[in-house]
Amino acid sequence: MAAQYESDSDDSIPEIDISLRVNVQPYQYEPVVLRDSSPLPENDSESEISEDQSDECPSPSDMQWCSCGNCIAMPTRRESKCCHAFSTIVPRLEEMGLSCITDHEGFVANCLNRWVLETSYYEYIQDNGPLEEGELIHRVYRHLGYRRFVRWIWQRLGKNNRKVLPSCVVTKIRNCFPSQQFCGFKYPS
Repeated sequence: MAAQYESDSDDSIPEIDISLRVNVQPYQYEPVVLRDSSPLPENDSESEISEDQSDECPSPSDMQWCSCGNCIAMPTRRESKCCHAFSTIVPRLEEMGLSCITDHEGFVANCLNRWVLETSYYEYIQDNGPLEEGELIHRVYRHLGYRRFVRWIWQRLGKNNRKVLPSCVVTKIRNCFPSQQFCGFKYPS
């Protein structure tokens, strides 16, 4: 009876090489979002802007794209979007009767509150490991503020799931957590 048990277990249990070194990376186990199965709403699509236009810097007088009055000209046209240009943000503006998403109490509580960002920071380092030596906390809080905004509006974060944030949001978070040098929106390489 013991021999029969051994032969059954040999077929069903795969061999595991325990000598492999574990190398966990952020978003390594995130499911890949298929763009074809869940198309973006028309207003959130980035296909409206051609590649030639996306790298041009809008002139200071070209601010017709801003409807809230809190946007500034960003380095690229792709980044120069107002909160009113996103169909997922408009309902949040309408529910509170606001002209800009940065005035929403949910934005202030989630993306600008130092204590909320500190808690997110602890979760972030637990998932991603310690920060590099000399990394400034304002830079980390800015990054976490952007992440929390994406989570609040689109409810999803993950590998290859990046969103261009409204200029007013980026400006407000940058003003709250300033730096000498900022990095604009980048797609993953």
